[in-house]
Amino acid sequence: MSDPKKLNNEPFDEQSIEQQPISIKSWGQKLLVALLCIASFYGGWKSYESNMANECYASGGQVIKGERTIICQLP
Repeated sequence: MSDPKKLNNEPFDEQSIEQQPISIKSWGQKLLVALLCIASFYGGWKSYESNMANECYASGGQVIKGERTIICQLP
């Protein structure tokens, strides 16, 4: 019928709270989390590429973009 813990009028006690795992139930939430992960990875990758290009320019080099790589050509 009713949970006796909910009917108890005792003061709040942190130890009496049962820890429950957080679950993502909605497909919309799962999709949002997946998109955020992809966006975060892409942003991190572009930041890495930008940092590498800046280091190349700082050392006096020239950036040459290949098909899948970025090459720093020094004079």
